[in-house]
Formats: sequence, C-alpha cells, structure tokens
Amino acid sequence: MNNITVGLLAHVDAGKTTFAEQMLYHTETIRSRGRVDHQDTFMDTHEIEKARGITVFADQAEFVYKDSRYFLLDTPGHVDFSPEMERCLQVLDYAVVILSAVEGVESHTETVWQLLRQHNIPTLFFINKTDRAGADPQRVLEEIRQQLSGNALMLPQLPGEALTDELRVFIAERDDALLEMYLEGALPDNVCRSALPDMLKRGDIFPCMQGSALLDQGVDGFLEVLNALTFTEYDHELPFAGRVYKIRHDDKGTRITYIKALQGVLKNRDNLMYGHGPERVSARVTGIRKYNGTKYISADWAAAGELFAVVGLTEALPGEGVGELTDSQESGLIPTLKSKVLFEPPVHLKELMNAFGQLGAEDPSLNVSWDEELQELHIHVMGGIQLEILEQIMAERFRLRIAFGPPEILYKETITGTVYGYGHFEPLGHYAEVHLKLEAGDRGSGITFINSCHPDDLAVGYQHQIGQHLLESSHHGLLTGSPLTDLKITLLSGRAHNKHTSGGDFREAAYRALRQGLEQAVNLLLEPVYDLKLRIDSDYVGKVMSDIQQASGSFNPPEITESKAVITGTVPVASFMNYGVRLASMTQGKGSLSLRVAGYQPCHQTETVIQQRNYNKNADPAYSSTSIFCAKGQAYPVPWDEAEQHMHIKVR
Repeated sequence: MNNITVGLLAHVDAGKTTFAEQMLYHTETIRSRGRVDHQDTFMDTHEIEKARGITVFADQAEFVYKDSRYFLLDTPGHVDFSPEMERCLQVLDYAVVILSAVEGVESHTETVWQLLRQHNIPTLFFINKTDRAGADPQRVLEEIRQQLSGNALMLPQLPGEALTDELRVFIAERDDALLEMYLEGALPDNVCRSALPDMLKRGDIFPCMQGSALLDQGVDGFLEVLNALTFTEYDHELPFAGRVYKIRHDDKGTRITYIKALQGVLKNRDNLMYGHGPERVSARVTGIRKYNGTKYISADWAAAGELFAVVGLTEALPGEGVGELTDSQESGLIPTLKSKVLFEPPVHLKELMNAFGQLGAEDPSLNVSWDEELQELHIHVMGGIQLEILEQIMAERFRLRIAFGPPEILYKETITGTVYGYGHFEPLGHYAEVHLKLEAGDRGSGITFINSCHPDDLAVGYQHQIGQHLLESSHHGLLTGSPLTDLKITLLSGRAHNKHTSGGDFREAAYRALRQGLEQAVNLLLEPVYDLKLRIDSDYVGKVMSDIQQASGSFNPPEITESKAVITGTVPVASFMNYGVRLASMTQGKGSLSLRVAGYQPCHQTETVIQQRNYNKNADPAYSSTSIFCAKGQAYPVPWDEAEQHMHIKVR
C-alpha cells in the first residue's frame, strides 16, 4: 500500500479545515463532519483554535482510500503562523492549495506557492466556496495561471468524464511524446490520463478541481483525482532515515518528536542517531506513537513513508535529519519583530524559562533569549496575533499569567569592507592571543568562519575552540546592540602558552579580537524588508506609487491593463507592517496587498533608529574590545585603538 503525505495549505478563511473534515468523512475516518463555526472539527483540536476559528498548530490525520494510505497535514493559514506551516513542507509528498472561488489568489496564497516551488512539491488546487455569491471558479483559474503558474488546468468534475480537445492540447503541449501523438491524431483519453501522474510529479502541470466543502460538493471527485494522480516509491529495505518536522510536549512534559520516515524501518528500543555535523548523538527510542488527530496508538515499528512520533529524543529539533539522514533544513520565513515578556510575582523566572524552553523547542523561530544586563526575556515573532495566542498558551497550558511589550522591529548589523581584529587575554595565570580578518559577507549569509591558521602557529585543538566560540554565540553590533550578521570571519593566527593557557582563554581572546575589528570597521545597520505586490484599479496607480515612495519603498514599473494595475517592489517592514489599512483607505477597499519577508537591506532611517535605541557599547558588560596584557606579574588593560601595537605575534 502506498504511504502518501499530503499537506493542506491556504490563505486564512479559504475553507481548508472544512475541506479536511469532508475528506476524513468520505473515507470513513470520522463518523460525522465537524464545522469550524461549531467548534467541533477533527483537526482543530486545541481550545484556542476552536475559539478563534483558525488553525494555529499543524495537526495530522490518517485515512485510507482505495489502494493508498494518506497522511493528512492541516497547516495554519494565518501569516503569523507561517513557520509552523513551512516546517510541514519538508515532509510532504504532495500539497493541496485551497482557494476561495470569491477571493481567489490572496496574499498568503502567493507566499505558500513560492515556498512550495522552493521545496519542489507537486501541487494540486481546489477552488472552494463555489456556492457563495460572487463565486467565479473560471476567474480564479485565470488568476492562478497569471499569478502562480501557467501550467494550471481544470480537470473534469466527474470521474471518467471525457477530456475536451482543449484539455488534451493543454496536456500534450507540456510533454513531447504526447504532443507527437496528438499531432499524428492518435492521443486517446486513457493515454493522456496515464501521463498525468508523472507530469504532476515533475511539476509540468498543476491540476485544479472545484466545489464547496461546506455543502459537500466536489470532494468525492477530488478524492478520485488525488488517488489517480499521486504515488510514492519508498524503500523499506534501506537503513532507517527520517526527518523531524514537529516537536510537542504531552501533559506530563514528555518531549514528543514527530518524524517522517523516508526509508527503512524504525523499531521501538532502537538506537537512533540525530543532530547534524560532528556533534550527532545517539538516543534510544522508548516509544513509537502513531497519531490520528489527538489520539494515538502505540506501535512496535514505523516504516518508510509514514508519519509517526517517538519518545526518547530529548534534543532533536524540527528540520533535523535522523538515522542515515544527516542534513538539517532551516526555515526561510524569518520573524521580523521582537517583543519583551512582561511578568511579575507570583510568576517565577524559573517557571517562565522552563515554559518558554518548551515553546522554543516546538517553534525554534521564537528564538527565546534572556538579556542578563537588562534582566529581560525576549522572543521573536511574526506578528501581533501570534503574541495573543502565546499569552493564551501560557495561561492555559502552563498556568502562567504574562503579557508582552509592543512588538519592535528586529534590526541587525554588519560591516562594509575588510578589517583586521586583534585580541589578547593574559590576566595572571592565563594566556591566549587571536588574530582575525573580518569581511562583509553576502546578504543573508549570517556568520561564517574560515580557518586559515597554520598548525605551526597554533595547535589544531585551539583553532577548533576559536571557531566554536565565534559560531556558538550570537554577537551584537556597535550601533544599536542588534544581532551581528552577514560577516565572514577568518582565523589568521593565534598563540597559546604551554603552561598558562586554559579553559575559556581563547573564548575571551576571540571575542576581543572580533570586537576590536568592529571598532575599526564601517558598521552598517540593516532592517527587514518585504517583497511587495499590489493589485489596484488603474485610477489609483499614481497615488499609490507616490505613497510607496514617501514610505521609503522602491518599485518596478507597474504592469497596467485596461482597468487593473500590478505594482511590485521592495519596502521596509517598519513602514509597511500595517499598510493594508492605509491601502484600503486610499483605494476605497479595492486594493489587494501581498507582503512577504525578503531578508534584510541597509536601514532607511539609521540615525533615527540609533537615537531611539540609545545603545551605549561602553556600558555593555557583554561587550569588550579591550585586550588584557601582563607585565611584572600585573595584568593591565589596553584599549582597542592601541592593542595592535602590543600584540605578541607580528601583525600582518
């Protein structure tokens, strides 16, 4: 039997969860169909989801249809929970994108589509809500073709219904062998249909169906199409390999690791390798669970193609490979906001850190951090709705009453050009010296480390220590104290002492070398930016373009048709976080806005941000560019601008 993982994705309110209910009902997985407005759906199991009527957590179900077993992942549709959705993409065999027949392609639909294409996931569409006033499936199909892919095609609604000549031409044009048969006048329906599964798998076509999930129209036909067009080829004989796609904790705090098996078989009590790089660890699987909604059964084994969960892996993170799979997939959706956690007695810091430790394991994009100097706990988030949900989770799950400060833009810092940094750490009984080269890295590259130090200058073990110290910690810049990024650090040389070098000496010297280099560099403040896409009536083009320009955005020449215009560009998150309200006011509610985080660019208001942050590098106890030397049994500090002349290794 085929094991096939299918993900449901959509813009919020497109009817995704209702569609999932119908699929489960038609395959006899559930006895009655729940409704979002009745708060009784099989997939939205959390009280928060029921109360708000939106999917927050990616939950799964299992059903059998004809000769295949399907693992269904219902993913969040709200943009604030996009990282949860993206983690699921790493384990999908196929995706189904749900669109409303009234609203059509919306902003988050485009974000979902771009992610699906990055992951090369075969995709089908279901145009939902055809029963509503204003529904126009044909218009939505054209929107899909214009805005997402020209390879979308509407399939017949009834199983076995003959393909039209137009449809056969459409399919034949995307396959050389079929086109040759068509031109020779010999392309029967059965040959055309038999080619569709491979064409879908390759991304040559994106089949569409239509109906109303609420009224149970078109779901039977979609299941037929899904079964006819999808297949997988997993090998059960190979050594086990899988990927972690979700972390949860049960009521007792036990860590549950959700895995997609990509090959082989995993048995209960097996030892399983996980993590990536040289620090992979082995842990014994103490339980295998197979979930269907909130319920699970304990199992003795799990095989290739299945979704399951294990107990026993205490440190595995979403995206990591397990078993024979050693790589790790990072999220492409980066939070652009940070917020301070507000709490007071009787909430204790230890309780709070434990709770956020669990949440941080479940959602690494939160990037939970404690600021020792300010005695503040910070998290990174996608938006305000996420903060509201987190407040509820802390109250209901952990019984902790907290609040959050207003979300702030998450700025970053880097440098331009190339500088050299020197650090020396020699208080009495200690010794370490480090020489670094700092260069501006490519945008989005983060911190990279290159070792160019010769073993004759410094033992290899110490070299590895320096690299680990420079990569293990998140460093901050000099302008606002924001995280440092897009920096290439090269270890040039170093020196140890046979007797006195110990412990964290190279950590201290490496940090001082990094910061001494930053003091010499031209530092650059970076801000998060969106890729912008606007659809407006042509009458508003001039007004909207002027408004974008005044808000420090940039745009390409607009694409204008008779009555509509599409404007694309790049805009600062700081200016456009709440732009939807402003656009609706300017266009009398007729504009459509799509914003997608597109990384970081030089800040458009550097001086203003520096003044607002009021960061004083000299008052930051975690920051020191001063080297420590020793003479006549007495340690003494040397400021960064004099350190180069005091170094024991000949500089450059």
